[in-house]
Amino acid sequence: METRARSIAKALTWRTGALIVTVSVGWIVTGNPFVAASIGLVDTGAKLVAFYFHERLWLKVRFGRLQLPDGRI
Repeated sequence: METRARSIAKALTWRTGALIVTVSVGWIVTGNPFVAASIGLVDTGAKLVAFYFHERLWLKVRFGRLQLPDGRI
């Protein structure tokens, strides 16, 4: 089981890297760093929320999980 704090930390670290990629691509395409930063920030906010709920939903899915015998860590 994962805590909400861990899901949030994972989302933040993933989106930080993705923000850098999105802003870089936006800057190359538009030639404008301010437009690129705006696109990157809006994209990051939307995808942070989507990723968090995606992670929380997957915690409810049993597919691919192994059950440990009682008494084992």
